[in-house]
Amino acid sequence: MGYGSWSRRGYKGTFRDAIKAPGFQALDCSGERTGKRRMKLLAALLSVLGLSDALISIPLVRGKSAQQVMQEKGVWNRYKKLLKSPGSSMATVPMRNYLDVQYYGVIGIGSPPQSFKVAFDTGSANLWVPSVFCKSPACLEHAQFSPNKSRTFMATATPFGIEYVTGSVTGVLGYDLVTVGGLHVEDQGFGLTQMESTFEEYMQFDGIMGLAFPSMSEDEVTPVFDNIMQQNLLPNNQFAFYLSNSTAGSVLTLGGADPVYYTGSINWIPLSQENYWQINMGSVTVNGSTVACVDSCQAIVDTGTALLYGPTADINNINGWVGGDVDKNGDAIVSCANVHLMPDVVFSIYGYTFTLPAPAYVRQVGSGCQTVFKPLNDLWILGDVFIREFYTVFNRDTNMVGFAKAVHNAP
Repeated sequence: MGYGSWSRRGYKGTFRDAIKAPGFQALDCSGERTGKRRMKLLAALLSVLGLSDALISIPLVRGKSAQQVMQEKGVWNRYKKLLKSPGSSMATVPMRNYLDVQYYGVIGIGSPPQSFKVAFDTGSANLWVPSVFCKSPACLEHAQFSPNKSRTFMATATPFGIEYVTGSVTGVLGYDLVTVGGLHVEDQGFGLTQMESTFEEYMQFDGIMGLAFPSMSEDEVTPVFDNIMQQNLLPNNQFAFYLSNSTAGSVLTLGGADPVYYTGSINWIPLSQENYWQINMGSVTVNGSTVACVDSCQAIVDTGTALLYGPTADINNINGWVGGDVDKNGDAIVSCANVHLMPDVVFSIYGYTFTLPAPAYVRQVGSGCQTVFKPLNDLWILGDVFIREFYTVFNRDTNMVGFAKAVHNAP
């Protein structure tokens, strides 16, 4: 499972050994195993009762993105000059940009559980939250995990760090009970941050819970959903996202697809790689003409990205076809009054077609409007814009992604 030379059962060090912070003592969790047996029995019962009874719903909130908060505070223009260029590393290194993330939900860590708002991110694989030993302004603005308050916490001396387009977080690894939608995930590795970059100060969520594959995980830590699978907590190893346009109403469903949130059938697409949730995309058309991804291309389905990214030439071509005028900041400006006249953008994937109408790909920013198509590199990223239109199921039993037409304003 990638723990190096450290043994979860035999480790006798303290968190102070890991972070040199005085006054902390790590506690053992021997004997805390009844939850695992109980959840296995529950999973078996749910499989008998049927899939609809087995689904676990986690409410998601759609809040302001970090970029919106910075714009409101008047610091965005100064901050964006500091952003790193992602270059070509996006396809192989988890360089993430969480400035536009808006959806998050609540999990618990520890015994008793300490609550954290986390972004559920299919584009990364690690779980991390701020710790009480972090004095960065970003940490002080968010909930902080206290190892001393959990009787099941286990310390390590393993450093933890992830670098993002927008900065970085660093700290140490720990292990504890993680509660997700009522599931109790034992011995879960997670990062306890000691330092966080400036942009995290403006995030409305506390940390990140990655839902990508283990190959994407820093320090070879087993991702949360992989531990859910190994501990047999669900009858079906699937999760699905319904993203609403409203502040409330969005849902992460564990255990399968909930027909309340989609209409028609689910179109299943096999993965081309098992790191990101990566698929082959056939083409992008406007008014029947192929305008991007001419000879097929690779795309990742990413809940941790708000917009829709692709190669610069392709994105510029799409924006030109829909009437976008790219400004000096790279934003494609359109007339808010003409949105109803703009054409559909159609994505062909594995023989299926997925249509984004103009109201789905145009957003209002301040008093103007712009498209959500943004240039990045050779890898396409189908973010929340796409997922809002198409209920998305991530299936680890078959390693497929499923898309179905989302029901807007679902109950």
